[in-house]
Amino acid sequence: MRESQLPYYNFISLFSGRAGERHHHTGFVVASISDVIENFCRAVGGSYWSKIQYDPVQRVRVAFIYPDALGAPSIELVEPAGPGSPIEKFLERGGGLHHLCYEVDNLEQAVLDASARGLVLIRRPQPAVAFGGRRIAWFITRERLLIEYLEKVH
Repeated sequence: MRESQLPYYNFISLFSGRAGERHHHTGFVVASISDVIENFCRAVGGSYWSKIQYDPVQRVRVAFIYPDALGAPSIELVEPAGPGSPIEKFLERGGGLHHLCYEVDNLEQAVLDASARGLVLIRRPQPAVAFGGRRIAWFITRERLLIEYLEKVH
């Protein structure tokens, strides 16, 4: 496929975000957060990490590794919270890089824009424990990259 035939969105814009978007975090699926978080933090040059939180809606446990630079994207470690977790099969295939998350000014508009660019909505906006009840929405690209949109606090 030639560059001129690529879809409207491109992976450079996915990493940098568009107007009204900020790369909030990159998610990694792991078998056990408590087993890997210290070494993971050291390996990526993180400053500190959060406590592990359980999200009953998504059926996962998560923790964040924060960088030194204020406002820089964090890393989210995600582990299944038992059988039937939506990330269970992903972990069975080895885990690893799972998704990119963007904080957006207007979640409803981000959902409309992403759909117009050909991304497929796989989970409608819903509150997330890890973000104090702020809503998130999940999309997947044709290349099978998961994109999470997180509504910004206003």
